[in-house]
Amino acid sequence: MLCSTIRDIIVHTAERLPEKEAIRYKKGKNEIAGKTYAQLKADGEKFSAVLKTLGEQGQHIAVVGATSYEWIVTYLGTVNSGSVSVPLDVLLPAEDMCELVDRSDATVFVVDEVRADVLAMAKERCPQLKHIISMQKTEHADGVLSFWQLMDAEEAGFACEIQPDQLATIMFTSGTTGKSKGVMLTHRNLAENATCLDMKLPEDTVLLSVLPIHHAYCLTNDFLKGFSNGSTICINDSLMRMAKNIKLFQPSMILMVPLMIETMAKKLEAAEGLPADVVKREVFGEQFYAICSGGAYLPPAMLDLFGKYGIDILQGYGMTECAPTISTTVGWNIRKGTVGQLLPNCEAKTVDEELWVRGSSVMQGYYKMPEETAETLVDGWLRTGDLGYVDEDGFVHLTG
Repeated sequence: MLCSTIRDIIVHTAERLPEKEAIRYKKGKNEIAGKTYAQLKADGEKFSAVLKTLGEQGQHIAVVGATSYEWIVTYLGTVNSGSVSVPLDVLLPAEDMCELVDRSDATVFVVDEVRADVLAMAKERCPQLKHIISMQKTEHADGVLSFWQLMDAEEAGFACEIQPDQLATIMFTSGTTGKSKGVMLTHRNLAENATCLDMKLPEDTVLLSVLPIHHAYCLTNDFLKGFSNGSTICINDSLMRMAKNIKLFQPSMILMVPLMIETMAKKLEAAEGLPADVVKREVFGEQFYAICSGGAYLPPAMLDLFGKYGIDILQGYGMTECAPTISTTVGWNIRKGTVGQLLPNCEAKTVDEELWVRGSSVMQGYYKMPEETAETLVDGWLRTGDLGYVDEDGFVHLTG
């Protein structure tokens, strides 16, 4: 079902599958805990109420941390209160992170204690911050608020009207080619990117989320798309433990980048000669059937290798400025040498060999960077910076 706000995604799935597990995560070494869609919706509403109580509803709310239930609740509670979420890279140096908090005009900063160094620095470097919230602290202390103490003081049921074209998220690009840019994405951008294509995934789909959640690829395709489908999303707590966590959570799908796929391929190649069903069971589990790939070039040979084990690789293409998916592959229509077909909400053209795209996923612009916005958006068309074209069947070919 097409949804045009993130709140619509959560409300519809919570109404349809209230007792279905939405999130699973490790609690201790090998113990799994979970939260249902009803609990996820309620906790998101409580965090919306927290922002209202603090007088920060409608403001910009920065969040940093590894993927966690608290991070997800913070994000949903922020955007579904009509506020703007600013997800930050947990690996950024503290000074760079404080600079982005300042540039985004955030008044609240929700921080995972894994970055306790940022907590201390933000108090000094970010004068516009009115509240700093720790995801782990059990009590308010030393000018830092406790996430769960704030949550426990509120009740579920918060609701406000969200407009599809309302700003939901400012997502900073990596800045590898200059100053990082704050990509402004609306509810429509993100929600329609996640829901405009029915990939016909079964409701019992179990996803293992292994990528950084502050990236649009993970946030939209693991979480927003997963939530809209009623999937169960499992949180991988460390790339070092991914193989163990695959056996623990028994996912049916994983979103990866090509480097990770190539690492998994080495395991398969090392087992060449053994029965394919035995190898698949040992590496992925019998229930595993698909990997979604994006973010970089994937050698076509990978599709053949994984195909031997009954695993489809579904390639896609996108960029943060398009929330992020531009094209993707569905299991019943895989075409090698392409990065999938354009999403239904996207159209494309080639201008001087460069691929331009337009549609409901294209960003509003770069936050407080009008010149850079004007260079990238031309009459509603997003200049991708990639060379390529779309064939008569809607498949995207990248040529450079």
